[in-house]
Amino acid sequence: MTRETELAIKVENLTKRYGELLAVDDISFAVGKGEVFALLGPNGAGKSTTVEIINTIRKATSGSVTLLGMDVTKKKHEIVSRIGVLPQGFSSFERITVKETLQYYSRLYCGNHPDIDGLIELVNLTDKAKEQYKSLSGGLKQRLGIAIALVNNPEVVFLDEPTTGLDPRARHEVWQVLQGLKKEGKTVFLTTHYMEEAELLADTVAIISKGKIIAMGSPAELIEENAKYQILTLQSVDEIVFETVRKIGFEPVLTDDKNIRIRVEHTEDVQKILSALKDAGALYLGLDVRKPNLEEVFLKLTGEALHYDTAGEGGAK
Repeated sequence: MTRETELAIKVENLTKRYGELLAVDDISFAVGKGEVFALLGPNGAGKSTTVEIINTIRKATSGSVTLLGMDVTKKKHEIVSRIGVLPQGFSSFERITVKETLQYYSRLYCGNHPDIDGLIELVNLTDKAKEQYKSLSGGLKQRLGIAIALVNNPEVVFLDEPTTGLDPRARHEVWQVLQGLKKEGKTVFLTTHYMEEAELLADTVAIISKGKIIAMGSPAELIEENAKYQILTLQSVDEIVFETVRKIGFEPVLTDDKNIRIRVEHTEDVQKILSALKDAGALYLGLDVRKPNLEEVFLKLTGEALHYDTAGEGGAK
């Protein structure tokens, strides 16, 4: 049992309503100090509303939240100086440089004199220090946003959808920065709809759907508890493969890249499928057998896929 002094965040029976809309529905969880905690869910699930209540931006309808041992409704001034926030859709001043941007934000924190060059190095922007914000790519802007969130040397960092809208390369570069925060022992509260992001970075993942937390644990625990099967993928198949697999009692799914994915409960099922394909003369170029990932767990628990609406999360964030 984690002691109260070891907790960075404690949420109990948190509820938020917007009129008739129940955005957050009686959720409870705790985040340990030095932990990377990911709140994973689709657009409109309640992620952003939850994080905004925790970091004092919004007020809850009911329930309680303590952050660094303080009630967020009573100690806002003390809390704000000890946290960093990267909001969803971060932007900054177009015509000042990376270094000038960090110098500006550092002056907002009275008496604080951060190592600006060290922050720039931490987020891998040393060679961009003299470039204006408007000339940066999306990934570089997000890395600058993370540096801004760290300018007051916070104990807890909130990152709301930090890689949304980035291409795969830029996303992986941001992940490297977040892994660096983890190594430094920062407590990181991450909201995301990217399964791979949560699986790679988080110590604990909470899956939220329609305002309720429906599962929570380490990525490995969630997969082990909720997906006791394997996924067989057959690559570049011909038309006979799909029908052959169906005839022997399995449910093949055709992917966007024209591969077939099959859920198998037992290892011997793989051999059964391959033998049937051989007997039918069906052709495929390759195969892969693996355990499910968080995406399969999410689909099983919620019955819905994760999609992102670039317009934002609407009323239930």
